[in-house]
Amino acid sequence: MSFAIMSLTDAAADRIKEIIEDSDKPVAGVRVGVKNAGCAGMAYTLDYVDAPVEGDDHVSDKGVDVWVEPKATLFLLGTVMDFSEDKLKSGFTFNNPNQDGACGCGESVQLRPADLAELAKARASADVAH
Repeated sequence: MSFAIMSLTDAAADRIKEIIEDSDKPVAGVRVGVKNAGCAGMAYTLDYVDAPVEGDDHVSDKGVDVWVEPKATLFLLGTVMDFSEDKLKSGFTFNNPNQDGACGCGESVQLRPADLAELAKARASADVAH
């Protein structure tokens, strides 16, 4: 079984398109990563990208460009990025098959690295698509 490095729901793609359209400066897409944080160990990061960062994995899904930091790719393999809104909050969420747990407040997650063979397959299929 092979996974894409990452994919987006329609809601996530639509929200990223809105962010790009509403930006005062050029935005090519977003960059996703992970950092050490919180009581569970890691947190997702999301930043605007005005130009691709060399070495990042590139995902093009539903008309949106997403770049994944190299150190994060192994932890994000197979992840589906979503966007949700309710009365109290809105934001991007990550349905990650590599997530083992999360802290009670939802600010950090426990992630394990994906299988290296699956990562190689996902990168190879991304290269074939371009």
